[in-house]
Amino acid sequence: MSSASSIPPWNVQRLPGAVGRVFLVTGGNAGIGYFVAEQLSATGATVVLGSRNPAKAEAATASIRARVPGARVRAVRLDLADLASLGTAAESLEVDCLDAVVHNAGVALDDPPRRETGDGHELMFGTNHLGHFALTRWLMPLLSAAPAARVVTMGSFAAKSERLDLGDLQSRKDYQPKRTYGRSKLAQMYFGVELDRRLRAAGSTVASVVVHPGGALDSLTPSRPPIHVRTTGARLGAAPAALLVQGKDAGAWPAVRAVLDPAVRGGQLWGPRVFGLRGEPRREPVWNHLADPSVAARLWDASRDLTGADFSTLAG
Repeated sequence: MSSASSIPPWNVQRLPGAVGRVFLVTGGNAGIGYFVAEQLSATGATVVLGSRNPAKAEAATASIRARVPGARVRAVRLDLADLASLGTAAESLEVDCLDAVVHNAGVALDDPPRRETGDGHELMFGTNHLGHFALTRWLMPLLSAAPAARVVTMGSFAAKSERLDLGDLQSRKDYQPKRTYGRSKLAQMYFGVELDRRLRAAGSTVASVVVHPGGALDSLTPSRPPIHVRTTGARLGAAPAALLVQGKDAGAWPAVRAVLDPAVRGGQLWGPRVFGLRGEPRREPVWNHLADPSVAARLWDASRDLTGADFSTLAG
């Protein structure tokens, strides 16, 4: 029997155990991040929710404990829009090693005006991309101390149709909220791919995987009061959409698989099986524009300059 055939098929309802491992989920207090945390908690791992809102983090941890008996879940304060605070956030994990981080937290603005972080970066680009870029630098010693850690970056299907403007990463010239959001997620995905390229070159044991949730709607997401409450009207109204998209619980599946599945490799892209929008997680080809190493390298250099994050010791 080949080694491939001896590996059981992936089952989103029967995840492999992960007792003794430690996972950090940024933005684990709500949305897809909450369901990533809930599902990972069911494996017996210690799951840490990174959240800038202590009250929401407390509600999320209580919800997970109520649904997962014996869940090892806790929270740390994490504000990705405040670069100076990220070193302290990493220290507050109080662990010797970190087996995975899921870069999930994000800001999505629907309307002008353009807003900035305290560091002067456009809010979505600064939080979604630069914050995770800098956080990874602080987490690298903990990730390198684990046997085979993973950095899982949550992208977006919205990024598939976007292209970066390397001359205007901060959207100062032409700010359009939805486009800026899509580009911030694309920047994250470029980072995930380029990070793995650099990890391999450095001989690191850490792997970087990029995922996206497909189409994930609140109206198709099961209730987790007080985190999320779905009304009967919302459920019935969203029924036709379920043919094309899914809830945020299912949107979490690619990230959960990227953390747990030993068959997943660094540099890969994972998303939903059906048209990249819904269904169980599968590996998909890295999008053509996302595979451009010259764009990724230029973005990396710009991100390093904007954050001051030094990745010169990737091998640990």
